[in-house]
Amino acid sequence: MWHSMINSLLATGLVALLTGCGDSSPETETSEPFVVLPESVATQALARTAAFIRDCTPRDAGTDGARRAADWLTTALTEMGFSDGDPSARSLAWKVDEFSDSTPHGVRPFRNVLAAIPARNPGNDWIVLLTHFDTKSGISPRFDGANDGASSTALLLELAGWFKAHPLHRTNILCGFMDGEECQVAYSEQDGFHGSKRLARQMKERHVAIRAVILMDMVGDANLKLTVPRNGNAALRLMALEAADAVGERDKIGLFDGYIYDDHHAFFELGFPAIDLIDFEYGNENDENAYWHTPQDTLDKLSSRSLYTTAKIVQEMLRRLDNSAR
Repeated sequence: MWHSMINSLLATGLVALLTGCGDSSPETETSEPFVVLPESVATQALARTAAFIRDCTPRDAGTDGARRAADWLTTALTEMGFSDGDPSARSLAWKVDEFSDSTPHGVRPFRNVLAAIPARNPGNDWIVLLTHFDTKSGISPRFDGANDGASSTALLLELAGWFKAHPLHRTNILCGFMDGEECQVAYSEQDGFHGSKRLARQMKERHVAIRAVILMDMVGDANLKLTVPRNGNAALRLMALEAADAVGERDKIGLFDGYIYDDHHAFFELGFPAIDLIDFEYGNENDENAYWHTPQDTLDKLSSRSLYTTAKIVQEMLRRLDNSAR
């Protein structure tokens, strides 16, 4: 069962940032032109993927490895210029939301790492970018989880750095690195999606205005084919295709008519507009998903080109969402 523990991050101020940034006096919007992400962002993301695997393997949820991974993320955010514990609407802030939750193996600790990026002229609207950083347990003693989900974790870090330097005009961004996405035995109410369920519920209880939740998962596959599952917001699903077309990557994404239960689903169930960008065809020619949750999920299967494709699609979606904000 869920423990209602709104502590750590939320109790110390980031929700004040999430809900109160519209209280400040509005500034005149700049005419700074839209800047397209350079390919170097993806090159750096691949290098950061390798570093994350080297320093944070294994990182199964509820273990010391996951704690080290959360610390690694906060160190990286600090080096990028994010600060710990500053709830000001004009500041960049990161927080670790530590909580406990029931699992098939008893109550375990979890840590969501959250980083806020205010808009140039911040109002109350937010876009949530999500990934998960934990690895599936029971695969091997040194299971890399390179694609699932080191690749998206590293990419989200690089995107956080990019949007810190190039914030949106009107819409604030919350980057959420989720713990406990993987199940320990089999997905159920008490097994899997611990971090995203908690964050979705917190934001619902706080009445945070969310324009979109965009989850990235398994996005580094060198043979990239993003699949957008049916359990997602219809307008965002269409926007993802249109964004891919606009950046010349339409062949790298397609709709999936089935459901994929992932970290976006808790938000979708609570009525938030949410979408999952996931490559669920991660394997060789004979098996479309042969590398998923196996020791073969290693760095050599990834490419910066695929990370760049995902980054461009996400950036274009954010541009469109921000342009339509009031």
